Amino acid sequence: MRDQDVLSNSEARLRSELCQALERPASPTRLAGFFLRYTRTVERHFQLISTAVIALAFVASPALAQDNSSVERYAQEGQAALAAGRYQDAETAFEKLRQLEPGIAEVRANLGLIYFEERKFDQAVPELRQALRLKPSLIKTDNLLAMSLSELGRYSEALPDLEKCFHRSSDAEIKRMCGLQLQRAYTGLKQDRNAVAIAMELNRLYPDDPEILYQTGKVYGNFAFLTMQKLAQVAPSSVWRHQAAAEAYESQGAYTLAVTEYRQVLALEPDRPGIHYRLGRTLLSRSYQVSSAQDATDAAKEFELELQHDPANANAAYELGDIKRKGGQFEEAQKLFESALTNHQNFEQAHLGLASVFLSLHKPDLAVPHLMKAIEQNPQDEVAWYRLAQAEKALGNIAEQQKSLAEYQRLHDKANQQNGLEPVFSPRDEVTKQQVLPDVAH
Repeated sequence: MRDQDVLSNSEARLRSELCQALERPASPTRLAGFFLRYTRTVERHFQLISTAVIALAFVASPALAQDNSSVERYAQEGQAALAAGRYQDAETAFEKLRQLEPGIAEVRANLGLIYFEERKFDQAVPELRQALRLKPSLIKTDNLLAMSLSELGRYSEALPDLEKCFHRSSDAEIKRMCGLQLQRAYTGLKQDRNAVAIAMELNRLYPDDPEILYQTGKVYGNFAFLTMQKLAQVAPSSVWRHQAAAEAYESQGAYTLAVTEYRQVLALEPDRPGIHYRLGRTLLSRSYQVSSAQDATDAAKEFELELQHDPANANAAYELGDIKRKGGQFEEAQKLFESALTNHQNFEQAHLGLASVFLSLHKPDLAVPHLMKAIEQNPQDEVAWYRLAQAEKALGNIAEQQKSLAEYQRLHDKANQQNGLEPVFSPRDEVTKQQVLPDVAH
């Protein structure tokens, strides 16, 4: 073996060229120093991670001149296979290169990259570590080593370099990769607050990245679960624990269990704000689920009780108003919708409900301003455009009616195309939404 500290003039020149090559695009015709700039998206069983641009190089040793032809051939084969994503062929070629040139850091780093792509993380780790021993300055190899350790669940070992990578890297893609692995490591080490902090930073840096949104959503959900679990442990009989359980059951559609928990809250604290409203919403949801007229009647009573405790509760006024509207009690519905709007002027659904009342009372001129206000709040609401078309027709404004109908049809078709693409984790609706279909008793 040659002395690594003594370089021939030609090798010194090639290493100098290598340093310059790390800052410029790859040249496929270079045979003296094989330089690879490689980017690939890797699919994982549990998570998607895009590999960063990794610059690696190989320089043939003049001390092994007799093997130069083999070295050049394996290097060319390995580079071509790696660039084409033929990892098994690339692995074979670079393992041959490792046998011929065990002291070249770039060969080790390339082989570590190949093992990483093949998910052979236990093999990638020693190669990447050896590459860094031979050349501590080898760019981005420490990041790849940290990610490999994280993939193996060796979070404590991975953590220092993942933190360094995420907080210091100026490369957006590498920062993203390290951030995802850092979040994973913190979660694995049960450092949940740190995991949440990284999740929030990832959301800030990559607000529209689907994988970031998915992975950070899991972290937030896990943190919420652990927090609620602790609540159940430290205060199992508290009003807060029962309310948390009620809201969880409600969000899952387990309405009977939710009703029981909400009633337990009221037993402990009869005047607790908002609980009669939430109980009413749950009963109303169950009435739709099982077609129960009694549940709908009980829901109306709960909304009335909420308004007795808090007359400014716009949601309770709206829900009770909508029940009255559907029952054909338009004058009472009008008062309740107007009350909701008094306390919440930009309440889109209340504007739509009140407009529907005016249309039922044959007062389309009074309906139009509320429909325009609803559209101002949410131009994508097809119900507002449909009811506006009804009002314009009643007023004899055929051109405006056709314009509103066209917009309704566009939004309706768009909604049909997106049917089934709803978010996995949908927030519960705070109020019952207005619908196009007839739902009013005449």
